Amino acid sequence: MSSESEAGLSNPAKRARSSSSVRVPHGAQDKNLDYLCPICFELITEAHMTRCGHTFCFPCLLQTIEQTRRCPKCNFALESTDQIFPNFLLNELVSKYKNSLEHKLNSSRTGLSSPDLSQFRQALLSGQDGVVSLPDVELMLQLLESKKQQLAAQSQLAQKQLLREFLQHMKKQKDEQLFSLQKEASVIESDLDHIEQVVRELECGGRDEERHENENSNEASAVVPSLESDSSLMRGREDQTEGFNLLGDKLGLVGQEASLPARRQRMHHHFQDLVDCYTSARVDQVFLQSDSEENVVEPTRWEGLDKFGSCLSSLTKYNTIRPLATLAYTTDMFNNSSIVSSIEFDKDQEFFAIAGVTKRIKIYDYNIVLKDMVDIHYPSTEMVCSSKISCISWSSFHKGMVASSDYEGTVIVWDSATSTKQTVWQEHEKRCWSVDFNLVDTKLIASGSDDARVKLWSTNMSHSVASLEAKANVCCVKFNPTSCYHLAFGSADHCVHYYDLRSTKQPLNVFKGHRKAVSYVKFLNSTDIVSASTDSQLKMWTTGQSHCVRSFTGHVNEKNFVGLATDGDYVTCGSENNALYVYYKGLSKHLFQFKFDAVRSFLDRDRKEEEVNEFVSAVCWKQNSNVMVAANSQGTIKVLELV
Repeated sequence: MSSESEAGLSNPAKRARSSSSVRVPHGAQDKNLDYLCPICFELITEAHMTRCGHTFCFPCLLQTIEQTRRCPKCNFALESTDQIFPNFLLNELVSKYKNSLEHKLNSSRTGLSSPDLSQFRQALLSGQDGVVSLPDVELMLQLLESKKQQLAAQSQLAQKQLLREFLQHMKKQKDEQLFSLQKEASVIESDLDHIEQVVRELECGGRDEERHENENSNEASAVVPSLESDSSLMRGREDQTEGFNLLGDKLGLVGQEASLPARRQRMHHHFQDLVDCYTSARVDQVFLQSDSEENVVEPTRWEGLDKFGSCLSSLTKYNTIRPLATLAYTTDMFNNSSIVSSIEFDKDQEFFAIAGVTKRIKIYDYNIVLKDMVDIHYPSTEMVCSSKISCISWSSFHKGMVASSDYEGTVIVWDSATSTKQTVWQEHEKRCWSVDFNLVDTKLIASGSDDARVKLWSTNMSHSVASLEAKANVCCVKFNPTSCYHLAFGSADHCVHYYDLRSTKQPLNVFKGHRKAVSYVKFLNSTDIVSASTDSQLKMWTTGQSHCVRSFTGHVNEKNFVGLATDGDYVTCGSENNALYVYYKGLSKHLFQFKFDAVRSFLDRDRKEEEVNEFVSAVCWKQNSNVMVAANSQGTIKVLELV
């Protein structure tokens, strides 16, 4: 058998045929073993079968008959070629197998699919005793290299496509920003030209007026007779006049130089907020006008610029907070609980009332407090309640009428002139946090309570006239200052609810944005609302919109009622770091901060500084002025002024 194999391999024609033959992977269970010649172990070519039933390659069988005249498998005698016959069926099967192998090889050059890889993997795993032939490995390497190149090309293509899309998107975004910046720059340039023209007109007007005054003075001097004594007298008067005017000019110049740098410094300190304010007040308005109307009416053309100019002037108007007077809610050195919960001015801004946890409403005369340079100020009137007072509100019609709410849920109307109770309502089931007089309907009062109800009262009725059902504790309530029907209240559901009392089934608007309970609600005007929450934020809303217009941050408020007040332009609130914060409605950062001194009671004198947690608990604005009254949890009341 070995000699026959050697003879077959020594044949040059056979070696050439075997080197050009297609090599295939095989395994123990692979049916492709039936296509191998037992003599040369290559694919059978021109299959012929002996009389004993064995099939071989025709060239291998001829060489064997010539040399041994026997069958290589069973040693059956083969005398001549007449005893061998063509095997047509096997030839056809081998031909099909060769075609399939060529197709696989061609597909591997163009790209190999995952089923082909899985088939070859199965072929590798199914090799006899884990042995794979070298031709099989070579074929697999060719296929894997082709697949690697294909995947690398696809990966590089995907990378370049992604990079192209990113650059296209970024270019589009930058083009839009450039276009927007060009439009904003054009608006700023037009505003700058307009303001420069206005400044030039004002300067020319001032010079013309000065020139006119000089001409009038020259004419008057020409009418006077030119006597030597009179002329000397006139020269003396002129010298005096010139000296006086020069002094006045210097004083004015010094005042201007002293104020302008400070205002300029404040402007640069809030520059980014001012940019946002200018964009909203001017740039956005110009864009809207350009989209809606081609020809803008001249008076309304510069409306946004004038609005921003007013904002800038208000921002730089004041420099600091100056204390005018100090009061004490209680003079008891042993009383450790003296939190002031509410401060309110009367309708004429002459008296202010202070109320808190000492169950007392104290009324002070504002002018007397400022005039008396004493350490202890005594109230003009004092009223005693049976429970801790949470809020007070003055009537806008009756001079001495004050409403109060307390921790027992009682709402009381007081006559401050006689220090007596006029009306007492006790319909709230839990603590009542807020009470407010209506400014239009002077008999109407609203109150909010922990029983999740807002109740409406009339001073001439002994019971409530209406009730609004809320879904959570009501912490504050406030009437619209220009309407007897519209009311806003804040509650523990983190929302501000705005109602029309003529239709109380659904609110007109619900303002959502706070993360914690809303503790105060105040009206800046008939359409703008500012709210305070224990999320350390103030938020401004417009009654016709649902989204927040602006958020004010800087103060600290996480658990206490710290007070909230406004004069229409400025908003002030307390903080849990024992400080008062003042905001302007057009900017989100605070303008001023006033720190209260830590005045400890007799019982707190030995406590450490970090153990004493004072906070500003109430604040009020004296309307039509730059004066505020604020108090902290120690019962210290400060009359403060913006200067």
